[in-house]
Amino acid sequence: MKQFKYYIFDFDGTLVDSMPYWSLSMLTVLEQNNVKYPDDIIEKITPLGNIGAARYFIDKFGISMSVDEIVENIVTVAYPYYRDKVLLKKGVNDLLSHIKNNGGSLNILTASPHKTVDACLRRIGIFDWFDNVWSCEDFGTTKSDPNIYVSAVERLGGSIKETVFFDDNIGAAKTAKQSGLFTVGVYDSSGESFKSELSETCDVFIDSYLSAIGKEI
Repeated sequence: MKQFKYYIFDFDGTLVDSMPYWSLSMLTVLEQNNVKYPDDIIEKITPLGNIGAARYFIDKFGISMSVDEIVENIVTVAYPYYRDKVLLKKGVNDLLSHIKNNGGSLNILTASPHKTVDACLRRIGIFDWFDNVWSCEDFGTTKSDPNIYVSAVERLGGSIKETVFFDDNIGAAKTAKQSGLFTVGVYDSSGESFKSELSETCDVFIDSYLSAIGKEI
């Protein structure tokens, strides 16, 4: 297996099976605001993240709340699930152990806030495995901005060529690729509609972490 020095992982849908809970949180916020939404709403907002989804809700449905207020509502609904229920995807523990045992630096870069991510990682017992757990809020921008990946690598003290990025989101994968990172697309059922595009976009695509160690990553 090809060894990189720095490994950066997305969180939701990449390391953990959280997307059903995230989706439920989104729908709860819409229902609390008496919004009638189409059947494909989750498919539309999944690539957007919390902030992007909040903006979409305002623009599409005219919700009379600020982006920050909507995001806070989403996080409030989602928090108990991350604190108590969300689990790692199958094979993640083995892959992270393999990377760590071979001297790789483990890091997270997610659009989700620290409140949910940190609580989940601490309950699972792997928070301390990571050298950095970053939320987009730590950079003041989103994963649709190529500079966030460059900034993350700079904070690691490494180089783009030494770094690999894992994500299940086609938008983030494309942007990370633009920044020069070696990208690994991770399949999640929430991204079924863009599975082929993710596979074509990324340097490596994995359907499951159970076979990831044998890939050239």
